[in-house]
Amino acid sequence: MSLDKEQEFKSLFPDCVTGAMPPFGNLYGLPTYVDKDLAEQEYIVFEAGTHTDAIKTSYRDYEKIVKPEVKELGIKLQPMKGA
Repeated sequence: MSLDKEQEFKSLFPDCVTGAMPPFGNLYGLPTYVDKDLAEQEYIVFEAGTHTDAIKTSYRDYEKIVKPEVKELGIKLQPMKGA
């Protein structure tokens, strides 16, 4: 698996600044994935299609609107010994 470069998929989000793609894949006909740890939070904050605007909403409201697939996406790192 690899990540595409921003230039390769910016046309999918014509109403957003390149690199500030919104977390509403459902509005663009795309699947949306959320890390299970994020899904356990009361509130989430995400870019609003720009690099200067953000949206804060309850995770439950976001889940109702987007219906994301919850997966274990992050990797938990162990603290270094002696740190």
